[in-house]
Amino acid sequence: MSLEVCLRLSRGDFALAVEACLPARGVTAIFGPSGCGKTTLLRAIAGLEPQVHGRLRLGDETWQDEGYCLPPHQRPVGYVFQHAVLFPHLSVRGNLDFARRRSGDGPGPGFDEVVELAGIGHLLSRSTPNLSGGERQRVALARALLTAPRLLLLDEPLAALDRQAKAELMPCLERLHESLSIPVLYVSHAIDEVARLADQLLLLADGRVEASGPLVEMLTRLDLTLAGSEEALAVIEATVSAIDTDYHLTRLAFAGGGEGRELWLPGDRLPVGRKVRLAVHARDVSLTLQPPRQSSILNIIPVQVDALSPSGPAQTLVRLRADEVPLLARVTRKSEAALNLRPGQALFAQVKSVSLVE
Repeated sequence: MSLEVCLRLSRGDFALAVEACLPARGVTAIFGPSGCGKTTLLRAIAGLEPQVHGRLRLGDETWQDEGYCLPPHQRPVGYVFQHAVLFPHLSVRGNLDFARRRSGDGPGPGFDEVVELAGIGHLLSRSTPNLSGGERQRVALARALLTAPRLLLLDEPLAALDRQAKAELMPCLERLHESLSIPVLYVSHAIDEVARLADQLLLLADGRVEASGPLVEMLTRLDLTLAGSEEALAVIEATVSAIDTDYHLTRLAFAGGGEGRELWLPGDRLPVGRKVRLAVHARDVSLTLQPPRQSSILNIIPVQVDALSPSGPAQTLVRLRADEVPLLARVTRKSEAALNLRPGQALFAQVKSVSLVE
């Protein structure tokens, strides 16, 4: 099952023309600069843009096609806006009860499950105007889930929050990611949020799809703007394999197995077996033809050059592969020439810094 989107809209100087087939499970981040059409796309999917034309299907259900358009209130969509919209005359429980009644007998998570997921049990009796920004967003998220949606739309839910409120809401979104079996479309222009939450990435530019695919591949594609930015990074999904209690280090194994397919991370608080996401920035990776015999760098990985691309007049961006896992390295053109870098070449990546995506 998938979400098939083929939608067009014209408004003044702006035109939206999006065609994509998205997974019907997991989080798809819709990413791009301000004004590229991210929110307009979400509104069109929800049925809130009456001028939109085209086709929209979720699994075997058609929501829109030529001559047919399901009205917004009949689309099984949960929508969380950038600024939470709650009923001010109702308590938190009253807002949730309203959503639960709207769902009727539709399948979906139960009241207690949603309250625990959102971490709002202590807020049920509170008046909504007295909630903080982060609390309001958690209530809005819980209310959206209680409508028993088949699709959840999140429009920059962290953008209007301060750092502390973001830190409080992010674990809730991660729990959502782990527990929900419905597709989630997550609009953002913050790459750290995308790296932490998304499975898939839909990259928009000027109202059109620049590219779409699995997050780990999209972040490292040299033909996309993401890899060319100063914050270019690779995301690695790894598993805690051991703890070095003497030096307070955590060993993490990643896909591909084999010798050298591991990374060390400072700290010893993660349990063995925990699955984590790691971020490795291109600026923190250097290359060498031979593994150094004595070095302060702990993380030295055998890799193969996959592709190269100029990055300004003085640098080159190198896409690498450690078996199945893509990495990026940004090196000077002089280093590229000295190492005679070329696709297929085997060498070693020295990872100077690696961090948990959190």
